[in-house]
Amino acid sequence: MATNTTPKKAPARTDEPTQAETVTAKDPADKLPPNAVTATKILAGSIDTHPKDTRTTVPAIVGPAPLVGVEPVTVRLSHHLGIGGKDFPPGAEILVSPDYARRLRTQGYVSRT
Repeated sequence: MATNTTPKKAPARTDEPTQAETVTAKDPADKLPPNAVTATKILAGSIDTHPKDTRTTVPAIVGPAPLVGVEPVTVRLSHHLGIGGKDFPPGAEILVSPDYARRLRTQGYVSRT
């Protein structure tokens, strides 16, 4: 087995302090921001700790994704459909690509409108 006999050079050490060495310890009271909420206000119930969800939900596209620039269409199922691990009962409206809607109509899953 071959061995490497080349000596390794030691990394050059500069006399400058590193960033970790220049960190100074602060007073624990300095860790709180000026607008910190105290625990007594939270426990008293004067502050709502659960913000309201303001997101709007967009219906997910079921089946294959539509091509770029093609708008998905909404179809109403006439039969039970199970796809992507989800079950859709008859009468459910789902958002699908136009090509997939055409295939579902051909197979009888969607009534023609």
